[in-house]
Amino acid sequence: MDENSPPVSPATLKFLARLVTVLTATMIIGLLVIVGLFVTRFWGQRDAVLSLPDTIALPQGTRAMALTQGTDWYAIVTDDNRILIYDRQSGTLRQTVTVEAQN
Repeated sequence: MDENSPPVSPATLKFLARLVTVLTATMIIGLLVIVGLFVTRFWGQRDAVLSLPDTIALPQGTRAMALTQGTDWYAIVTDDNRILIYDRQSGTLRQTVTVEAQN
């Protein structure tokens, strides 16, 4: 410390100590809130697992690249740039979407 600099007052040190304590408590409470939100958000979704069908009949010559599902449908992206949307209950093809390549 330089001889010309004023000493730090005890009031300033108490203020800084309280500030650090409050900030630490705020961070701990915030972390607990985030963990609580994750737990409550994902707790109810563990029972909502959608099952895949045992077999899927793809058109001849196509190969599945990706799969996604909704509540009453599932979609398969094929290697020939099509999206095939099937009904979950009956397994029938609902819709075919052709994805056009951009040039």
